Amino acid sequence: MAWSVFDARGRRKYLNRGEVERFLDTALDEPASVYAFCRLMAETGCRISEALGLTLGRIEIESGTIVFESLKKRRRGVFRSVPVSPYLARLLLDLPVEHADARIWSWTRMTAWRHVHRIFTTARIHGAQASPKGLRHGFAVGSIGAGVPLNLVQRWLGHADIRTTAIYADAVGPEELAFAERVRANYLSVLVRRGSTHRHGRSSNRSRPARLAHQSSGSAP
Repeated sequence: MAWSVFDARGRRKYLNRGEVERFLDTALDEPASVYAFCRLMAETGCRISEALGLTLGRIEIESGTIVFESLKKRRRGVFRSVPVSPYLARLLLDLPVEHADARIWSWTRMTAWRHVHRIFTTARIHGAQASPKGLRHGFAVGSIGAGVPLNLVQRWLGHADIRTTAIYADAVGPEELAFAERVRANYLSVLVRRGSTHRHGRSSNRSRPARLAHQSSGSAP
């Protein structure tokens, strides 16, 4: 079965904007190192192992980028640059780290996962999307929904195949909702107006559904 932004039960696996905001608001109550880790994952869509491998020397404050090593490649030494906000860059640089080549977080993968999971629980975010991967998926869906070109999202996420990135376009984002609104405003406009007048109780329309139901009971297909 091909990968999808929805699980086998039709539940989305990505965080929406409101959930990301709640997640980060809740993380503000955590120590600076935990909040910075959560902010990094939400703002860059990096994998949890890539965040743990980050060093101070890979934070480019002048260019406003962070360099990740893409750890899912078949070989080591494959890097990608991802733009970040000045706020996040400063937040990371202010963390106590011994030297530029030292990892910012000395946590194990399980420790990092527990921090993220605890914040999801406190923020009352539950379901298939409440995971570190949900942050990555949410970043991808949000980027495409904001109009970022697909090849650029591919590079930010470190995907080898752009077809993997294109899967995120299946999510219903702001652009798709805008298209749907145009359909309702044009193609379905007559039905919308009829429904509105019926709800307001016009006698000329009130009996129309009954007449249509009566006609449908005849022999006509």
